[in-house]
Amino acid sequence: PPPQYGIVLDAGSSHTAMFVYKWPADKENDTGVVSEHSMCDVEGPGISSYSSNPPAAGTSLVHCLNQALRDVPKEKHAGTPLYLGATAGMRLLNIANLQASDAVLSTVAATLKTYPFDFRGAKILSGEEEGVFGWVTANYLLENFIKRGWLGEWIQPQKKTLGAMDFGGASTQITFETRDAIEDPRNEVMLKLYGQVYKVYTHSFLCYGRDQVIKRLLSKLLQAESYQAIVPHPCWPTGYQKSLSLSSIYDSPCTEKERPSLALNTTITVVGTGNGSLCALHVSKLFDFTTCSFSRCSFDGIFQPEVSGNFIAFSAFFYTVDFIQTVMGRPVHLPNDLKDAAKTICATSWSELLQKSPKLEKRLPDYCAVSTFIYLLTTKGYNFNNHSFPNIAFQKKVGETSIGWALGYMLNLTNMIPAEKPSSHKSMLYNYWVILILLFVVTTLTSLATAVCLLRRSKSSAI
Repeated sequence: PPPQYGIVLDAGSSHTAMFVYKWPADKENDTGVVSEHSMCDVEGPGISSYSSNPPAAGTSLVHCLNQALRDVPKEKHAGTPLYLGATAGMRLLNIANLQASDAVLSTVAATLKTYPFDFRGAKILSGEEEGVFGWVTANYLLENFIKRGWLGEWIQPQKKTLGAMDFGGASTQITFETRDAIEDPRNEVMLKLYGQVYKVYTHSFLCYGRDQVIKRLLSKLLQAESYQAIVPHPCWPTGYQKSLSLSSIYDSPCTEKERPSLALNTTITVVGTGNGSLCALHVSKLFDFTTCSFSRCSFDGIFQPEVSGNFIAFSAFFYTVDFIQTVMGRPVHLPNDLKDAAKTICATSWSELLQKSPKLEKRLPDYCAVSTFIYLLTTKGYNFNNHSFPNIAFQKKVGETSIGWALGYMLNLTNMIPAEKPSSHKSMLYNYWVILILLFVVTTLTSLATAVCLLRRSKSSAI
């Protein structure tokens, strides 16, 4: 039978991506069979940036939705579920302006309803949902929950699950299975998948995504320099400068508490000084390591058990480490590798960075700050050390499928991961294997019999 399809729009804070998934229709509740059929990056910023013009948020999705019409066979359109999940950008807009957030979601939903797919809703995911669905995606793709044996039977691999770390534009998530007591019930999720129970720790840090970290850092620097006309930026490369309006920094709930009494149309010139040590000092001020009412915390008073096992780090974690390895030519195996690489980036001039990677011009000024932030987040924040840090794999895909919350979200909403262990019936695959084995046996016996006959014949003719 022809395959089934599902579509998820991942409406992130900085951009939206559409994923079309596909799986064989004859395998109910199977695993390792859902794969990414195609994807499409929506042009322009995330839907939360259309707060003053909500209809444009819906219009922005049209190009990718039209691609989905082509990617999914026409006869499958009506039976293809379509979901949109919005993450931290919309969570922030929801805090700042509930009416604008509702307007954006409803115009987006109105656009999605005009397509012939089975539209099943547009919603804002909580940070915990985002973390847990990312964890489910990674472990599902790596067949850590369950897999098919070569005879088509179900096998529960004796493999441990992998922790998942996501780093988006407005938030960052850490999720992992733990045997330790989870002292804050808000961080505990119990999942029952294929008959197995998993106790999972998860936390989402709003305002700790890449773009918000850059804004918060700028706010701290301007504050430290009393909003003078020219402000030095130790995390920007020497030879780089930019004039910024205060409104571009204080337009977010992540920075509004620090908003100065100056007019928001005031412009300040920020000049790069490329000082890695000073950059690290300012970035460390974005975290609060002093308050903790639990036996142990990561930062900002948030409980976290000790990290254990292997981890997969995706999204901006991957892109930053990939930049360090491919553009800067530096390995990242231990925490100090990351620390040293960040310092090297900070000390590299703007002209040199541009020469190394002209295609990344837009993001280049911020790699020093973001690399420094990732170093501090993983070591001082999450407590990875020389022993546990090498257990982090910085990866964006498993095979041809992107890691992120979107696949886990669809698997959950379509009930494709059952709570109970699947019945031990053999799949159709099993029957094919039996036939193939029988054919192999018959062919082998026939070949042997033929060989024996030929041997006898040649012996008798020799006599």
